[in-house]
Amino acid sequence: MGGKCPHRRVKKRRYSHKTFRLAKFLVKGDDAVYDELKKPDEEKTPLPLDEDLPGMGQYYCLHCDRYFANVAVRDEHFKTKRHKKRLKVMAGPAPHTQIDADLAAGMGMPDNGPKLMSM
Repeated sequence: MGGKCPHRRVKKRRYSHKTFRLAKFLVKGDDAVYDELKKPDEEKTPLPLDEDLPGMGQYYCLHCDRYFANVAVRDEHFKTKRHKKRLKVMAGPAPHTQIDADLAAGMGMPDNGPKLMSM
């Protein structure tokens, strides 16, 4: 009895949630991507060459914050449902920011009423 599991995929299933959590924090937030999209064309800079990124960092989807290995893969990504949903989200109203969340929770600037004259 015992020994190694005959199905090697069990280990992958066991640790898949950790890779998801790691990838979650490597993606830009909606508000940062929205700000990048709203910049005028004069402020946008060309992508620098980066050996650590796929495709030397030249094939980038701004809406999804992803780099691709070549043009063909990027163009296939543009046809996916995930990209189209992201386009729809970014075309709508501005996403919520941390300031909005603080104000909604009542953590904004305190309102202490009118100032009284000190004597």
